[in-house]
Amino acid sequence: MNRRQFTKTAGLGIAGSAASMGYSKLGEEIIDIHQHINFHARTNEELIAHQKKMGVSKTVLLPSGSALSRSSTHKGKSNGLAARVFGTFAAARVAKAYPDSFVFFCNEIPDLDNAPKELEGWLEKGACGIGEQKFNLDCDSAPMIRLYEVARAYQVPVLLHFQHGAYNMGFERFHKVLEKFPEVNFIGHAQTWWGNIDANHVQTDLYPKTKVKPGGLTDKYLSDYPNMFGDLSAGSGKNALNRDEEHAVAFLERHQDKLLLGTDCADAVGEGKECSGAGQIANVMQFVTDPKVRAKILSGNAKRIIKLD
Repeated sequence: MNRRQFTKTAGLGIAGSAASMGYSKLGEEIIDIHQHINFHARTNEELIAHQKKMGVSKTVLLPSGSALSRSSTHKGKSNGLAARVFGTFAAARVAKAYPDSFVFFCNEIPDLDNAPKELEGWLEKGACGIGEQKFNLDCDSAPMIRLYEVARAYQVPVLLHFQHGAYNMGFERFHKVLEKFPEVNFIGHAQTWWGNIDANHVQTDLYPKTKVKPGGLTDKYLSDYPNMFGDLSAGSGKNALNRDEEHAVAFLERHQDKLLLGTDCADAVGEGKECSGAGQIANVMQFVTDPKVRAKILSGNAKRIIKLD
């Protein structure tokens, strides 16, 4: 039995038990760094039940920016993070009502004149990061640099949605941002972030299915920059592991101090094939058999990077 076969067999036992018992009952603390209020019109009650079903102990709520028609919001088409997500006020309200279960980031359209002041106001009120930044801007543009300066001043992380041709373009230049802001922790997310685990990645292919050749830009950013981290959430994160399970085992082990569990799923179920978040938790359970490494990815890294209580 090779390492891939052993890991898959051993992991399936853990994942199977988790599916029937609930992850938290196995003693695995789970922090979800990527969820939203009103995600495709899901109610707060459904979100709370969804997170409980997945066994999540604490959830980071990522709000949208202002609902405006601008180039940076694709003339309004990307308002609400293109998913009807509510803004910082709504995220803060839920976090205040359920302080043991939720914390919140703040967000704003970066090229608004008052964006830095708006973000600073929310950070003063308890926001523990900035994001999800998902706007039609280059990742190293002047408005984004202003946002990173706020993050540096308040010592909070920034979560970025990288998607070729749509959001935070110029991923190949992001190393310059990492070098310019070594004090800021950046968390990468979405299709272009996860596609670039592969050295042979074609940028227009948002959900590649081929085997992975290690050494892509994402792999290098995680390896070479202490302030670069990865968000495992969404279909893009799940696809990145499932497309090449042998690579996934090595990747999770190699970057065990740099990866954070996130779900970013809009369903109201919280389990089974309909829930990509539950699927990604099962992936971590399956591919990471060392409980100490698994604890880092499921909760420890989030506590350290986002500075959760």
